Amino acid sequence: MPEPISPRDRLIVALDMATTDEAERLIERIGDAASFYKIGYRLGYAGGLGLAERLVRGGRKVFLDLKLHDIGNTVEEGVQSLAGIGATFLTVHAYPQTMRAAASGRDKAGSGLKILGVTVLTSYDDADAREAGYALSVADLVAVRAAAAKAIGIDGIVCSAAEAAQVRAVIGPDRLIVTPGIRPAGAEIGDQKRVVTPAEAMRAGVDHVVVGRPITGAGDPRDVARRIVDEMAAAL
Repeated sequence: MPEPISPRDRLIVALDMATTDEAERLIERIGDAASFYKIGYRLGYAGGLGLAERLVRGGRKVFLDLKLHDIGNTVEEGVQSLAGIGATFLTVHAYPQTMRAAASGRDKAGSGLKILGVTVLTSYDDADAREAGYALSVADLVAVRAAAAKAIGIDGIVCSAAEAAQVRAVIGPDRLIVTPGIRPAGAEIGDQKRVVTPAEAMRAGVDHVVVGRPITGAGDPRDVARRIVDEMAAAL
């Protein structure tokens, strides 16, 4: 079984802003209410990888949400390069060839980096899947990709909490489930179509929740982060 995860470490704050200066100001405001931060495309391509290294040196955890997807050799070498940053998580799209390459890069790097497979983006619903050419429903596509991730040896899955119980049944207890699209009760859902609260995510068997705008757009982000952690702790 995986090691127990503290409620604070279950919260991953999404640094979805344009500059590292903005991100660092937010991290300072949050203080000790959070210890785990996600860096995606927007910040990653604007100095975010350097920020990731600084966060790791400062004792914080980093989730590089870069969703790698390319030919196998490119993915493998990219994972090896990114492993040197010291991040905890890195995402790849959950296509079998891509996941196999990422697992190989992880193993060759030997850094402890965990690879997460992104099944279906939480902004997608069944209509979006059909428009993209998939015959399967979102739920079925998630199940197929989760099964492939387990077989290949990927460390965890990124999926909506609405699919978490289904994914847990597929991947078993030893792999992680990380869930974006988390909104505290009463928060705006924005562009997400499959959202749940932090407490609902815990009850569904999720290991980590990713929260962005409800924290980053708050007048007191530290207080919001603390309340989310407390909500998860109570649900657990």
